[in-house]
Amino acid sequence: MLRCTHKGCGQEYDPAKNGPESCTYHPGAPVFHEGSKSWSCCSDINKPVLDFDDFMKIPGCSKGSHTDDAPKAAPKPQPAPHVDLKMTSSSAGSETYSAAPAGISSSSAAPREAVPAPKFEEEEDDLSTPVPAGTTCRHNGCNVTYESDELHRKEGGAAAECTYHPKPPIFHEGSKVRSSHHHARFAPKLSSSQGYLCCKRRVLEFEEFLKIEGCKKGRHVFVPKQKAEPQEEQFTECRIDHYQTPSEVYASVFAKQVDQSTSTVKIDENQVFLDLYLPAKKRFRKTLNLWGPVNPEESSYKFYGTKVELRLKKKDNRSWTLLEKTDRDLGNINFTFGVGGRTGTIGAKELILDDTNRSRT
Repeated sequence: MLRCTHKGCGQEYDPAKNGPESCTYHPGAPVFHEGSKSWSCCSDINKPVLDFDDFMKIPGCSKGSHTDDAPKAAPKPQPAPHVDLKMTSSSAGSETYSAAPAGISSSSAAPREAVPAPKFEEEEDDLSTPVPAGTTCRHNGCNVTYESDELHRKEGGAAAECTYHPKPPIFHEGSKVRSSHHHARFAPKLSSSQGYLCCKRRVLEFEEFLKIEGCKKGRHVFVPKQKAEPQEEQFTECRIDHYQTPSEVYASVFAKQVDQSTSTVKIDENQVFLDLYLPAKKRFRKTLNLWGPVNPEESSYKFYGTKVELRLKKKDNRSWTLLEKTDRDLGNINFTFGVGGRTGTIGAKELILDDTNRSRT
């Protein structure tokens, strides 16, 4: 049996039964940008998604024969020069911005809070549950296909030992890290370093990444055991990203599968109260003390599968330095106008100030 190397397929196949429409795959490449995930070959048909689980479920858009040919390496993209917009002069209440030299960062930028390392729990195979033939081991770097209990699940079986990576793959793209708990054959083609969190080896080419041998031995996992839900409610933290336009602030609270019937989102003039109930008896509760006043009647929120999105209508058109008020001395803030929909300000060419701050310029 051979293994198909088409993106989005990766199935084992018999060359004698390899028909012209046996394989459903993606002829293009994965596209990861600002948290959204899609395929370059069908982004107009299959909309980009935020969650990697949803990305894995995007069906192939082309049919053809399986192949075991090594995929052709894509040309390495040239990195775009990085520039920071910096205010260089001010007159008549308007701000003039120029590009700061690449590689020079502002010492007055607010320091980032340290993010704790994520915890990973290994899955355990449920030996009491039958496995359908053809099921692939869920361990990263394994890809063994189940045939029988005697061969793959019985203690001492000829192929019962699994060599795998206990932690997910990582893909470093500049200063960003993206990870996945799924099989490495679906990982994106990136020009920067690739590897696994559990071992030190890093490679640049995707083909070499697929060859990284597992660093741990154990049992295969074909059907994972269901984890018992904790009896007591646990409070957890959720990441919040935001961006703004001259008239609105958009904030995304990254909380998966929020229970809309029991959760509460309340928007006041100077605060947003969040009380979100999550699966596995987890709960996220936080009050955002907003940087500026908003109009509650014209503001709104919406629940999605992976997040809660807030749309806050500003009462004035001032640019917000941060989402929340702070007692820290932020120094001289350099405003950056971005277009990626992440933190920063988009949709404006100049800083808009209220009467008090305009008189200081």
